[in-house]
Amino acid sequence: MPTLLLRLVGPMQSWGTTSRFNQRDTGKEPSKSGVIGLMAAAMGIDRDNWLALEPLTKLSIGVRHDRPGVPKYDYQTVGQGVEEVTNYQGEVKIRSRMILADGKFPSGDHLGEGIQSYRHYLADAAFLVAVEGEERALLEKVDARLKNPVWPLALGRKSYLPSEPIAIENGVQDSSLKDVLARWPWIATQRKWESPPEKLLISYESKDGTGVLKMDQPLSSFAERRFGARFVSSEWIHFPKEVPHVPA
Repeated sequence: MPTLLLRLVGPMQSWGTTSRFNQRDTGKEPSKSGVIGLMAAAMGIDRDNWLALEPLTKLSIGVRHDRPGVPKYDYQTVGQGVEEVTNYQGEVKIRSRMILADGKFPSGDHLGEGIQSYRHYLADAAFLVAVEGEERALLEKVDARLKNPVWPLALGRKSYLPSEPIAIENGVQDSSLKDVLARWPWIATQRKWESPPEKLLISYESKDGTGVLKMDQPLSSFAERRFGARFVSSEWIHFPKEVPHVPA
């Protein structure tokens, strides 16, 4: 069964699946919904186009943690402070600089209050993502679009840009997801102060209903935001040896 490889490397990545209001989480690895959203952006699939998105949701994904990254978070505030405004009658009033979701300004005891937001992310992470499916033509189409995307690509949030190309040369392989992850060369660039790890963690979709339950399987267009469950298993593999040539 053919497999498509993606390189997700950047100074900041965020792959949240349970974010609500002022708490924006991230998982320890790219989510399936996030990877599908990345491919959809490359292909120019609109948020409400389920017909075009559905074939991508049927693909299986696996992730190899070439550099797990460091969990961090940004502390942000929105709307703190007040300002003086003059109405049409010439009266001077004090109002908040923040507009609420309903289009109104806070008033009374809430005047001048701000919103605190915690946005979690992974710093300096590198993931090798494998996408497996029955139709090689679909994977080749995605691969071509990753090299020439319709819309800008980001690693979970619009401001988190990849530092290396997401598309990989000879990225479509005629091997299973696990086989490709086990033998593909390490994608993280070695630094002077570090040694390559002896083993790498891989995560992949479980076919027998075992493993960790994750709620990141798209069930509708991204405009509707409905997600279902899938099971993910993990295991350690030996550090892959460098290969001089990987056949297409």
